[in-house]
Amino acid sequence: MVIVMWFRMLGLVLLVGFAVAGSPAPAAGSAAGATPHAAELGSWSWPVSGAHALARPYIAPAGPYAPGHRGIDIRAPAEASVLAPDDGVVHFAGFVVDRPVLSIVHADGVLSSFEPVQTDLVAGDRVTRGQVIGTLLPGHCASPCLHLGARVDGEYVNPLLFLGGVGWSVLYPTS
Repeated sequence: MVIVMWFRMLGLVLLVGFAVAGSPAPAAGSAAGATPHAAELGSWSWPVSGAHALARPYIAPAGPYAPGHRGIDIRAPAEASVLAPDDGVVHFAGFVVDRPVLSIVHADGVLSSFEPVQTDLVAGDRVTRGQVIGTLLPGHCASPCLHLGARVDGEYVNPLLFLGGVGWSVLYPTS
């Protein structure tokens, strides 16, 4: 009887997942409908050398204009070299409000963004995985840190999906 109930719950979860998203439920920390392809998960290299301690995690917003932290803050020494996490093309290099920002378009519509980063790159420049793309400037965190954001088809997702720090969500029955 317990097994039958478990399969009914599993069937219901899958049915709701397909009905709502049109595909399996999105990965942890991603916005609805912005599920990265499995081939991309865990494929990026870290954009700073050394230890990879987070100063602040990704906090998914409840909606497009709701509060949240649309990226992760990685502790790094001031003036650290910032590295391209994967091959791509510079999408934007300039200031957003008062911060220098660099963004790179990668395969399959994935966009990474970095701040505060000083760079000589310009939109249209090609970059390769591990290439120095800029220098970390102070100003985003109380102690130096690099803000790394990721978007899939325009929707913010947790960058740890691409760095290998977050796996797929798995729903288990409660009874």
